[in-house]
Amino acid sequence: MTDRPPRFELLGPLRAWHGSTELDLGPGKQRAVLAMLVLHANRPVAPAAIIDAVWQDDPPENGPNVVQKYVAGLRRALDPAHSPRNPGGLITLTPAGYLLTIPAGSLDTDVFARQVSRAQALRGERRLLEAVAVLREATSLWRAEPLGGLPGPAFDAARERLLESRAAALETMVELELELGRHVDAATRLVGLVAEFPLREGLRHLLILALYRCGRQAEALAAYRDARALLADEFGVEPGERLQQLHRAILQGDPALLRPAAFAHAGAPAPAIHAGPPGGFAPPPYPLPLPPTGHPGAVYAPPGAWTPYSMPVWAPYPQPPARPVDTAGTLRIVLAAIGGAVPLLSCGFASFAVMGFFAAYRRSWRIGLCAAVYLALAVVAWTTVDTDSEQVTASDDISMLAVLVMWVGGIAQGVFLGLDKPRHRPSPTAVQAIELRVRREQARRLMTQHPDIARRLHIGRPDLAPAYDDGGLVDVNGVPAEVLARVPGISPEQARRIVEHRTAAGPLLTVDQLVDHQLLPRQLVDEQRDVLVALV
Repeated sequence: MTDRPPRFELLGPLRAWHGSTELDLGPGKQRAVLAMLVLHANRPVAPAAIIDAVWQDDPPENGPNVVQKYVAGLRRALDPAHSPRNPGGLITLTPAGYLLTIPAGSLDTDVFARQVSRAQALRGERRLLEAVAVLREATSLWRAEPLGGLPGPAFDAARERLLESRAAALETMVELELELGRHVDAATRLVGLVAEFPLREGLRHLLILALYRCGRQAEALAAYRDARALLADEFGVEPGERLQQLHRAILQGDPALLRPAAFAHAGAPAPAIHAGPPGGFAPPPYPLPLPPTGHPGAVYAPPGAWTPYSMPVWAPYPQPPARPVDTAGTLRIVLAAIGGAVPLLSCGFASFAVMGFFAAYRRSWRIGLCAAVYLALAVVAWTTVDTDSEQVTASDDISMLAVLVMWVGGIAQGVFLGLDKPRHRPSPTAVQAIELRVRREQARRLMTQHPDIARRLHIGRPDLAPAYDDGGLVDVNGVPAEVLARVPGISPEQARRIVEHRTAAGPLLTVDQLVDHQLLPRQLVDEQRDVLVALV
């Protein structure tokens, strides 16, 4: 063991290392306590906050003592060189709570954030190849779902925040690949990313653009239809304006779509796109020699030719992804067959049961009302038939009419309900929330890529005349104190301190610096992270 503090990994199940030796962090609750300390590294965490995060609604009877016991176990595991009487300076108890003190670079999340920031700087200098390499190294730090195996709202919020940062880094990396003209490799990568993050319109935009640059216009248009269908069926909204503009440009055959930004910036001609078979990848413009022995289906790339990342100079030629099976259509056919067969074989007497099933399946009170009508008709048909009389009476006519309605109506309605596609109508509140999130995401992207334009559009400035719908963002570097005080949780005194700090020390680089400079508590910043932005 060395005297250096341990390293912690959060981009997967929580792990701690001394050099190359992994440390035993103890039972699950002790690991959860450590996770809270690591998430708030170099900041005190109150025992009450640890209890709320680890035990949620079922705290132990003597919670502070239980936390103290687990902290003692963590001290033994993380810093065995110190005795219980001299616990050292790794985990200390302060008046504000337990404090885990570690130097910079001890968390893989900090390493990831620094590499992403470095890649953004390289991109600003138009050093795109280096930026892609740095982002690829940053995303390789992820091992699995962050904080895996730790349940609870506190860990869920941290997990979502980390996953969002990974998705943004991956999106930027593929965007840079497209700027470099690597559309074939980008298209392959984007298929998996869109499946992993189906609601990120930025990834779908890049996928459609990559497919179009590969000469796969039909698949690009199909990808747009898939995105539109997902947003319409699940949330009842249309794709964002950026995605719609790309769709219109493809339909109009805009030649600017075929020109990667890196080539356009340098004034060089864009690489030619070679048409391939319908729905396939574009073939390379150079002859390919035979693959090495023992590797059927592989090809050699010529000297100096670009090959996808992490691939040798020979590799199997990529194949188009398999189209998904339409399981929803098959299910509708099965439901239609059952919905028609049951009333047919029961002479209509089981029509009420079929309608009851569809009422529960569709969650429709109207279909439930039909089930009640069919049940009433079945009662009428059964009770009005006169089995003692040899002549046909009026009651027999009523019974036969009820049977006919149940029989014919049950068959027709059962087949129709089985084939009809369910329409999920989200509530107006859900639709507004989705639209708000999309507008905020687009505004944040504009702030990152074009800060000067963001300032001219008054993004994050609700105190100025609106020039762009940013979803209600609040720029902590621009708005006056009275606007900051309108953000839920921020008091007028805290708003005044933020304005005084930015006037004296300059603009904040990130929203997290509100916590670093003790202007706002961490919990409040996390709760308002969707609203607060820092435009530099």
